[in-house]
Amino acid sequence: MPRSLPSAWRTGAVALALSAAVIPGQATSAASAPSGGNTVGERPTIVLVHGSFTDASGWQPVIGALQQRGYRVVAPANPLRGLSQDSAYLAAFLKRIEGPIVLVGHSYGGAVITNAATGNPNVTSLVYISGFAPEKGESAAELLAKFPGSRLTDSAAFNAVPIPKDQGAVDLYVKPDKFRDVFLSNRLSTAEAAVAAASQRPATPATSNEKSGAPAWKTIPSWSLVSTADRAIGSANLRFMAERARARTVEVDAPHAVYLTAPNAVTDLILDAAGAPSLAHTGSSAPPS
Repeated sequence: MPRSLPSAWRTGAVALALSAAVIPGQATSAASAPSGGNTVGERPTIVLVHGSFTDASGWQPVIGALQQRGYRVVAPANPLRGLSQDSAYLAAFLKRIEGPIVLVGHSYGGAVITNAATGNPNVTSLVYISGFAPEKGESAAELLAKFPGSRLTDSAAFNAVPIPKDQGAVDLYVKPDKFRDVFLSNRLSTAEAAVAAASQRPATPATSNEKSGAPAWKTIPSWSLVSTADRAIGSANLRFMAERARARTVEVDAPHAVYLTAPNAVTDLILDAAGAPSLAHTGSSAPPS
């Protein structure tokens, strides 16, 4: 049975990402899984980057579990104004962190970490949670359309709201009647999905249309969680990007919103990237949502 949503969602404080428990699926390693990451004993800072149509409070269950393990966790705001701008903002944020960093991105946040980590020697691991991992010159929109599975390739899925004093610019919201199907694969209640849909944070079209720069996953060891019921990016697209990045990959029977509804699976992958034992190995669990 799926876990209930965190209290922040029930009060309407958080929306879902563009980007469940569901039971974690079998872990599979890519053809050449990375052997890097942090060695046991190090305590990297874990930076969590949200995607479109949400804010950082959506990471609440994962943050709690990692903090209980003694990790410093920060979840900065992702501006959602466009890939180049958002990546530059995160890159500047990362430069203020001393020591090793495990950098985690969900959905569009994956594209942001791909660009922001390039050239930063402190970033030792990249973790993609149902996230985009673009190659240089690729856009998120192109990746959505690469293989069937995404239900966000049709502009009819969005409501566009003009941005005042910026002629022709718009903010995009996912239509409320599409939200539960696309992001939750109908696995949570209609009432819970309605709260998430009502409290969305908008993104500009540039988040999907801007081309990516040099990808950090070519030089930094990567991990990837593929949600097998993902209808936002599409599971086939997630697998393609994970394999191309030669990421250590796990598959979870979950919708796109895996980091909220299967926080233990997400936390375990982050701990692996940090060089630490999993929650199951230590007998720990994520805090109740």
